Amino acid sequence: MSASEEPALSDYRRQEQSITLAPVEEQIRSEVSGASDEASHELLTLNIGPHHPATHGVLRLLVTLQGEVVRDIKPIIGYVHTGIEKTAEDKSYWKAIPVVERMDYLSYFFNAMAYCGAVETLLDVEVPARAQYLRVIHLELNRIMSHLVWLGTSALDLGAISMFWYCFREREAILDLFEFSTGQRMHTRYIQVGGVAEDIPRGFTEKLRKFTDAMPSRADQYGDLLNKNEIVLQRLRGTCPLEAEKLLALGVTGPLLRAAGNPWDLRKAAPYSSYDHFDFKIPVGTVGDNYDRFAVRLAEIYESTKIIEQALDGLPEGPYITTDRKVALPPRHELATSMEALIHHFKLVTEGFRVPPGEIYYPIESPRGELGCFVRSDGSSKPARVHMRDPSFVNLQATAPMAEGAYIADLIATLAMLDPILGGIDR
Repeated sequence: MSASEEPALSDYRRQEQSITLAPVEEQIRSEVSGASDEASHELLTLNIGPHHPATHGVLRLLVTLQGEVVRDIKPIIGYVHTGIEKTAEDKSYWKAIPVVERMDYLSYFFNAMAYCGAVETLLDVEVPARAQYLRVIHLELNRIMSHLVWLGTSALDLGAISMFWYCFREREAILDLFEFSTGQRMHTRYIQVGGVAEDIPRGFTEKLRKFTDAMPSRADQYGDLLNKNEIVLQRLRGTCPLEAEKLLALGVTGPLLRAAGNPWDLRKAAPYSSYDHFDFKIPVGTVGDNYDRFAVRLAEIYESTKIIEQALDGLPEGPYITTDRKVALPPRHELATSMEALIHHFKLVTEGFRVPPGEIYYPIESPRGELGCFVRSDGSSKPARVHMRDPSFVNLQATAPMAEGAYIADLIATLAMLDPILGGIDR
């Protein structure tokens, strides 16, 4: 990838002073070594969660402390296990879509995209260009919305309460757009096998352009509020860094990996749904600390806005879903005049469609990293196996390497920067 595709975070209002990690590490070492021998061997085991505002979900952390310094962390999960993958295997391909949407409940468009993309690959169905662009528009809106929820709730952990209300103001605007185009604010079931459920309604484009015009200036305000807050900067700069090599060894992807300087992004590395048609940059960090994790996600809001504007400008004409009648529902207006269309609609909804035997893994770039869906077909109308590679589950492994040796207050900030979603972890 060329250097032009890997902008430094200075392009996104990063402060000019450099970050040095040595003083933080030396300070921790001196405080621990300066304690008495008796105190240095006293360890405290602390349960954080499963019901704790800083865990961002029903997550339990078994933390071993030496004074205020973290010595060991054991994440304990499973408190909201729903069995979604097994449930999907008991439903037809068509009916499994709203089930998989509810795993990572902040990335429902991405869950549906990964699942539908896998099924479409097995079926060898060609998705129309207009449907691909409409998918990109909603996926990038969903990415912005997810980052806004992360930014608002993470700022709460740092004491910046006002940020929560500002971020949720823009989140509500995005949910209004989702309701306008899909009929639902969350879990929209908009992405279908072969395309999308409906074309965008009249007036949607104008409303969306008003949002994309306003979003960059709102992101500037977020950056000004936090980048000029000395408390926030001291809480994030130089805290809990982890180099890219260790992150890769753990399988960590997404903003966490890009914050450490690795520009891996599936939208560039393995484009899907026409992402290769758009011009956008991959923000990367330099140190891989909590500040870089914050700055990369904030920068991604700008890039997602650019992608949406390009998709609106180049939105192709044509069908919004495949014309393959074995997969797609017939147009709604035909149901009142065509018995064949009514029968076809009834059979698809009740029995579903059959998928040729085979298996496929379909990865996409979600707000938290690589989200992949594995589907195995036995030739029936139900998937024989559905398994999701959820980035929250994989990224959670990095909690201990990041926070060991840091203060417990830095652990709280680091957990916020991880952005874990327990619905995806405990699926």
